[in-house]
Amino acid sequence: MAHNHEHTARNLAITVFLNGIITIGQFAGGIISGSLALMSDALHNLSDVISVLLAYMAHHIGMRPQTQQSTFGYKRAEILAAFINAISLIAISVYLLVEAGKRFMNPKEVDYRWMLGLGILGFIANGLSVLILQHNKEENLNIRAAYLHLIGDALTSLAVIVGAVVIWLFKVYWIDPLVTVLISVYIFIHTYQILKESVEILMQFAPHEIDQQEVIDTLKEIEEIRSVHHIHIWQLSDHKFYFEAHLVLKGNLPVSETTVITQKAKQLLKSRYSITHTTFQYEYTSGEGCVC
Repeated sequence: MAHNHEHTARNLAITVFLNGIITIGQFAGGIISGSLALMSDALHNLSDVISVLLAYMAHHIGMRPQTQQSTFGYKRAEILAAFINAISLIAISVYLLVEAGKRFMNPKEVDYRWMLGLGILGFIANGLSVLILQHNKEENLNIRAAYLHLIGDALTSLAVIVGAVVIWLFKVYWIDPLVTVLISVYIFIHTYQILKESVEILMQFAPHEIDQQEVIDTLKEIEEIRSVHHIHIWQLSDHKFYFEAHLVLKGNLPVSETTVITQKAKQLLKSRYSITHTTFQYEYTSGEGCVC
């Protein structure tokens, strides 16, 4: 496990370095060539440098053990990083849309040579970054957010290349802001899902893949359990599901006998719903004196 985390951290560090180089080059090229598409790609790359750097830091923080103060540990650091990354990308996509609108109104001649050369360089660097993180992308939402950013960068660099070729062959300069619009829309669509997932985890919503009534029915399969109430299901991170509930027993059992019920319940929840952390409170009511 430690080896996997070191491998992931190393891969994140390499992608930060690659994106840092291409960002500097594209900013300079965008200013010299006058290409808004190249500048938008540079901004996207800059956001990825920041996002992967945040992912790298959050990955290290998330590995810290729990303490008396942080009783849940630091795994939420990675979800927080994914949330910050998503917010920053959406803000950038809105800014680029506004700038593209201005450029449509006032078209500007673009030097396609800078646009084409740096577009190709960006595509190669981002393509390498995607390959580097390919095997780590399913580890958690934080790494997946960084991975999707890099895929988005590779595709936006490809769009810049296409735009440069069109300007070169046909002298159609409005293709530059059009590419910017396409890049912005792509960023927004793919970032929204990460933002939604990270907000749901931070707000401690129940995972979509777990149906509460199904969980109740599953627990009632245990012979000693009459009913289940006061349920809470939430995610500490994208792969850690927590569950707590009150279990009403059919008989007035001593505490020592509830251990077997606890083990049965834990096994059922882990095997069927991947719930790894459970807390149960046992109750018993004889039914005497109740109004039905």
